[in-house]
Amino acid sequence: MPYDLKNPLVIGISSRALFDLEAENRIFETQGLKAYEEYQVLHEKDILPKGPAFPLVRAFLELNQLQPERLVEVIIMSRNSPNTSLRIFNSIDHYGLDVTRAALSGGAPVAPYLRPFETDLFLSAYRPDVQDAINSGIAAGMILTGTSPERDPSGQIRIAFDGDAVLFSPDSERIFQTEGLPAFEAHERENADVPMEEGPFANFLMTIAHIQSRFADRESSPIRTALVTSRNAPAHERAIKTLRQWGVRVDEAFFLGGVSKQEVLSAFGAHIFFDDQPAHAEPASKYVPSAVVPYAAGRDPMSE
Repeated sequence: MPYDLKNPLVIGISSRALFDLEAENRIFETQGLKAYEEYQVLHEKDILPKGPAFPLVRAFLELNQLQPERLVEVIIMSRNSPNTSLRIFNSIDHYGLDVTRAALSGGAPVAPYLRPFETDLFLSAYRPDVQDAINSGIAAGMILTGTSPERDPSGQIRIAFDGDAVLFSPDSERIFQTEGLPAFEAHERENADVPMEEGPFANFLMTIAHIQSRFADRESSPIRTALVTSRNAPAHERAIKTLRQWGVRVDEAFFLGGVSKQEVLSAFGAHIFFDDQPAHAEPASKYVPSAVVPYAAGRDPMSE
């Protein structure tokens, strides 16, 4: 029987998110595809340095050692061609990563292949592919390739989410952006008992919650989640009640009311942080690996 990818958590990852390919990408951007291909073939025995998503991927793959059934599959989703991919696979083998599947699109968009591989999360450094994934209803983040401290892969996986436009829909964010903070707080207070619509990462959070439920208790779970949001009282109530209505909960929550997020994220020890605002994600990327979640087509709070 064919292997069913509906059962494990499936992470699609681009080569530039998994490995540090910034120098190679500059060759592509400044000298063109032919020079990039020649460079990669010439250096295909050279092991690539670890990229921003490497600690997260390695930590997720280690979950497969905890139970007989595989909990996670990681699939390379890359615009590389088969001819330029050997360096990627040599590096995967060097680091001992249990990654055996790939979709190599040879320069074409990768988004059409996400659903055939049952992808739950897609991480890439190339915004157009991330945007296409979000438009297709798949949780996706444009990982920032700046430096950040490496998380300990042997410990608990820690994932931090912004709220509005990430876990939740951007509808409340639209009120904040167009009418200001007082109108936003009044709206959230009046609708505290009305659950928000699901955002692009709601299903991913639910999948994580399902993995957590397979362990005896939340304390023994190898994954810990946090909501790190600019919301504050009184807007916190609606967020908590929405998660309750969905039947999931985050392990920790920080309602910061405009306070900088990076120190909290560093203290939490996030393997990755997802935020829709580059103004939050970019400073955070100096402390923890971070990814920007673009708005789905037609959902930009400033588009109306």
